[in-house]
Parts: sequence; structure tokens; C-alpha cells
Amino acid sequence: MQIGIFSVSDLTADPTNGHTPSEHERLEGWGRIARHAEDIGLDVFAIGEHHNPPFFSSSPTTTLAWIAAQTKRLIVSTATTLITTNDPVKIAEDFAMLQHLTHGRVDLMLGRGNTGPVYPWFGKDIRQGIELALENYALLHRLWREEQVDWQGRFRTPLQGFTSVPRPLDGIPPFVWHGSIRSPEIAEQAAYYGNGFFHNNIFWPLEHTAQMIALYRRRFEHYGHGSAAQAIVGVGGQFFMRRNSQDAIREFRPYFDNAPVYGHGPSLEEFTAQTPLTVGSPQQVLERTLSFAQLFGPYQRQLFLIDHAGLPLRTVLEQLELLGEILPQMREGFAHNRPAEVPDAPTHASLLAAREREPHRD
Repeated sequence: MQIGIFSVSDLTADPTNGHTPSEHERLEGWGRIARHAEDIGLDVFAIGEHHNPPFFSSSPTTTLAWIAAQTKRLIVSTATTLITTNDPVKIAEDFAMLQHLTHGRVDLMLGRGNTGPVYPWFGKDIRQGIELALENYALLHRLWREEQVDWQGRFRTPLQGFTSVPRPLDGIPPFVWHGSIRSPEIAEQAAYYGNGFFHNNIFWPLEHTAQMIALYRRRFEHYGHGSAAQAIVGVGGQFFMRRNSQDAIREFRPYFDNAPVYGHGPSLEEFTAQTPLTVGSPQQVLERTLSFAQLFGPYQRQLFLIDHAGLPLRTVLEQLELLGEILPQMREGFAHNRPAEVPDAPTHASLLAAREREPHRD
């Protein structure tokens, strides 16, 4: 099981004192968060992509290269790479470059994003979001696997004998997760290619998440990539911990109430009852997180939203400390009774090893 953290890169005022961190403060904070994540034994650090206030992460590969330079083991990834508004040629180049610079410690999650105004800023139409996601990934998939690509589609100029450079490290493309909250077409796309499916269910009912994952598993098996149990699944979540659950609820409530992602809606109690958000003691967070496998089946990646809603850096680091305390038990719990047929999440090393085990063809 890969366990990690992600950020949506919001610039939100701390509701307890009114302080809004600068973009520079938040970026510098990411360095400390990522280093501490590695120190406590986490596996993944992921960031989103946004091009509009109140967010600031417009260049994930730049940031991830900087994070990778400060860490030795951590997989750097994206919580969203906008497959709809980015040119797939540029995605192919940027992530292959990052793959080389990190010695393979990179993968990416493709998504459509949830900010409508971004589409026209990049010359796209949000009404074609699904079609863009499907066509752009079809091209990206080929760019990483074919030396010369001839291409003609609806949404970009044709390519003739085009070679994307640099070529993927060791000839192995970065592993791709397709992220979606509500679109069955994206679950289908992930299954068709045998890629990972990530449901970032931070503000959707758990039952909906289970249905989307079940669809992906069925279609993964349909396309002959393995059994439904062998499908590559990731989920999102969020927690806030204190030693005493009442202290956690009291401290987190003003942040929840003003959060740009889910504030000003259902109460904290209603939200935690329906979604993965868990506010309480470390033991409560541990037990709730381990219960997700009962709904979704054994899965391979668990990412927690760590720094949303104006939480100060000091508090985020404290949350990581508490996560580190329960991390061994969390790993043990996820491994308990996990069927032997369920694979780990692919990494560059595992994909390279799998290729080397394949019989050589003349």
C-alpha cells in the first residue's frame, strides 16, 4: 500500500486569525511538508494543478522537480494534471524530463479539473471536456511508446513523424492514474488502458465512490488486464487529529466551515458521516481509514489532503507527526487478509523488473 499526502494549493485565510499566506510562503511550506512526509515514512507527495485564484499551483512539474531534489525516496506525483487544457505533447515532454531527473520517482494523475473558466483561457470548450480527456490521453499514450508518431484528431494540429523527447527513462513511461469523481467515461478509460483509477472522494458520499470503483474493476477485468481484484485503485481522504477527539473537532471546525472546497454547506458532523473526512483521535482516524477497504476492496494508494482550508504550516506538520505514529499500524491493517493476487501499485522499479522478466523475442 502506498500512503501519501496531497495538496490542492489553496490560498485561504486562517479563520482563527485572518492571516492569508502568500504564494511564496505556501511554496516554501511545501518543501518542509514534503521533507517531513519522507521523514515519517510516507510514500507519495502529490500536488494539484490550478490556474486561477485562490489557488497557485500552475506548474506542477517545476515544483515536483524541486521537491524531488530535497528528498531521496518519496514518489512525486500530481493530484491533477489537466489532460483537457494541456497539450499532450507538452505533458509527454515535461513528465519524461521529470522522470529522468527523479530517477523514476514520478507518476501522474490525469483529470479534467473542476474549474470551468480555465477552458477558454487555454482555447478549449468545457462542453468537450470528456472528448478532450479521451483524445488527448490516446495521443499521450502513443507519444511515450512510439518513436515516431503520425497523428490526426479533433483538438490539435496533426503530427507527422513526431518524436517526443526525452524518451521515457529505460523505455518505461511514467505510470498514469486517471482521476475522476463523477464520470464513468474516465473509469472506462482507465480500465481500457490497464492504468490506475483514482477516486478523489474528499467531498462525495462513500457509496458513490464504491460504485465508481466497482465499475472500473469490472471493466478492467473485461479488457483482459487481470481480475477485478487486481485492478489498480487509489482513493483520497482527509483527517484532522488531536490526542482527544473533542479537541480535534473544536480546533478543526472553523477551518471546515470556511474551506473553499467544502465549506459553507453541510455541517462538520453531516460531512464526516457521509464522506471520508475523519476528525478525531489517532485511533479513530486509523480505524476509519482501514474500514475503506471493506467498501472499495483492497486498493493500492491512499492519499490524504493535508494542508487545505487555511491550516497553518505548524499545524500541518503536527498532523504529519500524528500520522507517523499510526503509520505502522495502518500499513499492517491494510496488509491484513489482503489476497495474494492483489498487486502493489506500479513503480518505475517494479515496471522495469516486470519487463526484464518477460521472455525475449527474436
